[in-house]
Amino acid sequence: MLELKNISYTVSDDLGEKQILKNINLTLDERFVAFTGPNGGGKSTLAKVIAGILQPTEGRIYLDGEDVTDLSVTDRAKRGISYAFQQPVRFKGITVRDLITMAAGKPLKVSDACAYLSEVGMCARDYIDREVNASLSGGELKRIEIATILARGTSLSIFDEPEAGIDLWSFNSLIKVFQNMYEKTKGSILIISHQERILNIADRIVVIANGEVQRTGEKDEVLPKLLAAESCRVLTDKL
Repeated sequence: MLELKNISYTVSDDLGEKQILKNINLTLDERFVAFTGPNGGGKSTLAKVIAGILQPTEGRIYLDGEDVTDLSVTDRAKRGISYAFQQPVRFKGITVRDLITMAAGKPLKVSDACAYLSEVGMCARDYIDREVNASLSGGELKRIEIATILARGTSLSIFDEPEAGIDLWSFNSLIKVFQNMYEKTKGSILIISHQERILNIADRIVVIANGEVQRTGEKDEVLPKLLAAESCRVLTDKL
């Protein structure tokens, strides 16, 4: 279970202070949670605060009852939080096999590492010994990163717009990956996305805008309202 209590995040620049997150309170224990909302609304910032990449200005974060607010991103990872970036990191000199093995935290047979790649629709023999560098496309890196999350098998897996930069076939495969992931990890999956097909498999949707939780509830309650609002916006734009 993840609990966020009075989470705020403020940044300072030459123009003064800007509050990115404003007193967010959430308790998340569903299998599959989706964060959605307008760009710049604070979704990615909140996800990074949960993972420990950013530290909140105010508030506390609890994972399975433990206060992890002051823990580093490394220590939170050890507690069972995984994070997949919107733009995956490249690692010159590290092979795909190395990366998946490090993610698993234990020695892996080649066949085991290949199995994780196969789950995300990649031909393992073509990728297992390649370096995680600029020779790989954004979509390839995205799928490899998701394979590492599968290998970790943590209690909370966070994905920041996993559909970004991938082709339609890969996107269709991702839906199946996320649907099957819970059966393997038994942990919670938190995905930031605007995609209706991803929102449609969520147990709970959290709408974040202007740094605040605007709406939250079960998919059947929230999604129809989101779709109706989007249809109205598109119609208005055409007038």
